[in-house]
Amino acid sequence: MIFYDCATAPSPRRARMLIAEKGIEVETRQVDLRNDAHRQPEFLAINPNGTVPVLVTEEGTVLSENIAIAGYLEAAFPEPPMMGMTPDEKGKILMWNAICEFHAGMAIAEALRNSTPALKGRALPGAVDYEQIPALAERGILRLSRFFETLETRLNESAYLAGDAFSMADITGFVFCDFARIVKQGIPEENTASRAWFDTIKARPSAGL
Repeated sequence: MIFYDCATAPSPRRARMLIAEKGIEVETRQVDLRNDAHRQPEFLAINPNGTVPVLVTEEGTVLSENIAIAGYLEAAFPEPPMMGMTPDEKGKILMWNAICEFHAGMAIAEALRNSTPALKGRALPGAVDYEQIPALAERGILRLSRFFETLETRLNESAYLAGDAFSMADITGFVFCDFARIVKQGIPEENTASRAWFDTIKARPSAGL
């Protein structure tokens, strides 16, 4: 397998943490997003969307979405399970993963990509250019604030997002909570359950990769 990564970006970090949690050995190739390596013909031949992460499987299939990469790795390397064992667990993990993607990841992307001068004309990731919409930056900050409330409510009920066990959903939530610093946001100090959860995951070896 070949894993196309970018050490500074949140999306490939999610896949990188999952790979580490499962103890899988993969060949890793860095894609320098800051210098537009993802928009060069060599990389676009691998992923025409111009995004990372990308996993080229042992069968030669190119997987360019986190959920697809996670699903493949879970099926190929079921231990330790990161996407649940029972139907109920699987459903909750996928639900909370989607909540974190939509209400945190997308909110941060809206705030960052629609307000940063260096990303003018690049309001969405990938190979296609889109103009910035400043109102979306403001909305992104509001959405992120609401997400932190949702997170705190959930973690006052449960040790991890989908239940008692660490899962892919926690990786997604953790990575986006950490990356929120890029838009000068973070888990509020008074959200003690969320901060304890964050610190627990931060202590895992995979979080430092």
